[in-house]
Amino acid sequence: MNTTGKLVAVNEINWETFLPGKLWPAILDTVYMVAVTMVIAGFIGLVIGGLLYTTRQGNILANRPVNFILNVIVNVVRPIPFIILLAALGPWTVAVVGTRLGTNAAIFAMCFAAVFAIARIVEQNLVSIDPGVIEAARSMGASKARILFSVMIPEALGPLILGYTFLVIGVVDMSAMAGYVGGGGLGQVAMVDGYQRFNSYVTWTVVGVIIIMVQLIQFVGNVLARKVMRR
Repeated sequence: MNTTGKLVAVNEINWETFLPGKLWPAILDTVYMVAVTMVIAGFIGLVIGGLLYTTRQGNILANRPVNFILNVIVNVVRPIPFIILLAALGPWTVAVVGTRLGTNAAIFAMCFAAVFAIARIVEQNLVSIDPGVIEAARSMGASKARILFSVMIPEALGPLILGYTFLVIGVVDMSAMAGYVGGGGLGQVAMVDGYQRFNSYVTWTVVGVIIIMVQLIQFVGNVLARKVMRR
């Protein structure tokens, strides 16, 4: 290891070993963490976000105490920087997962953080729905559940897709930060094999991979949202 802070020469890196032995498994770990987090947090966040909107005064499930409590919880958790949240959730992570290290430990913290961010984005997108559409459904005798799932969510689906796309990219960022504390994935490779060994080639390779991943995610999200909003 170079302890002087100078760059390691590219010919000192065995790329034939590094690419299949470390980079590719790190990419798979990152995809796994992001996918599992979005499935779990995406659903829970959708439920909480839906409640934040529907329990507002004058809405279909109007309930001021529930709305107040949900808003307080979201407002308390959402501003906490993820790297600090990782440390704060340490005891809970050990209790649930059994360890503070590894991809599953990172997923627990990522889900916790993502749920509240998703909830707020869902609420903000539902707020944009034309109240006249909801009133029309009410006047036709539609049940509250039918209004939520057949009117509200379909009406806001395009913006919701864009919101979820934004959150997927945010979760990719979280997975990179989780690597700093042993969470695995591309973040750990960048920190351990790049930064700590003063090897900028490894670090920038990881940066390039993350940029490509983000561009693909944004492209797919834009295409899906465009198709939905054209209907």
